[in-house]
Amino acid sequence: MPRYKRNYNKITNLYHIIIRGMNKQDIFYDEKDRYKFLEELKNTKEKYEYELCVYCLMSNHIHLVIYDKNQNLSTAMQSLSIRYASYFNKKYERNGNLVQNRFFSRNIMNPTDFLNVCRYIHQNPLKAHVSATEDYKWSSYQKFVKKSKENNLVNIKLLLNQFSKDNPQEAIKLFIEFHQEMENFTDGKDIIEYEMKEKLTDDQLAKIILQMLEIENINKIKESTIEKRNEMIRKLQYIKGTNCNQIGRVTGMGRKMIERAIAKN
Repeated sequence: MPRYKRNYNKITNLYHIIIRGMNKQDIFYDEKDRYKFLEELKNTKEKYEYELCVYCLMSNHIHLVIYDKNQNLSTAMQSLSIRYASYFNKKYERNGNLVQNRFFSRNIMNPTDFLNVCRYIHQNPLKAHVSATEDYKWSSYQKFVKKSKENNLVNIKLLLNQFSKDNPQEAIKLFIEFHQEMENFTDGKDIIEYEMKEKLTDDQLAKIILQMLEIENINKIKESTIEKRNEMIRKLQYIKGTNCNQIGRVTGMGRKMIERAIAKN
């Protein structure tokens, strides 16, 4: 396995973002849709002044690595999702949410994490048996290996500098070699992706709650005595793929009430 000279300067405000279609539905139907998303990505990048390091557009989800220097990440991603959904709904004469209301993000903590996440993202098409990494048109991989005057979307230096700061050709060579190594997709490096696959919808969670507590109506939780209510809430914390916010939303109780009940255990 080749060894790479790493730049271990601290990386801050760097995030792995995942935007997924509602109920895992496709969010791109043709090339025009993908071009439109990249156009809106460029518009929000300029407006909110973040740096885009890596991207990959899959049929029902999107991976981004963003350097959020001005801490506008939440506003920028909401704007991006709304603008693209507006285009998509108008084009296909549909209503309702296109993507999950809450995008997923994880702070990239160090350069090694940065390299692994970027390779993971670029290898998504390969993992999905869609395309070889180097041939996939809708990821940023080719921006790194093919010089293009049209590249005004991705800041390739942030990643290439991790391989070599002083020699751009050597950095590209090492970048390619690094991406030819297969990432171990089961080693837990990308917790966000795992959590998204396991995340329950509100309807799924409601059915599980009814079965677990052996009740016919979720309102029975709120109608119970405080002691009985807290006992039922504490059982819900062991349901995989949910959190206090979602439990509160489905049961009609506040997040703080859920957290207090769990804390009393």
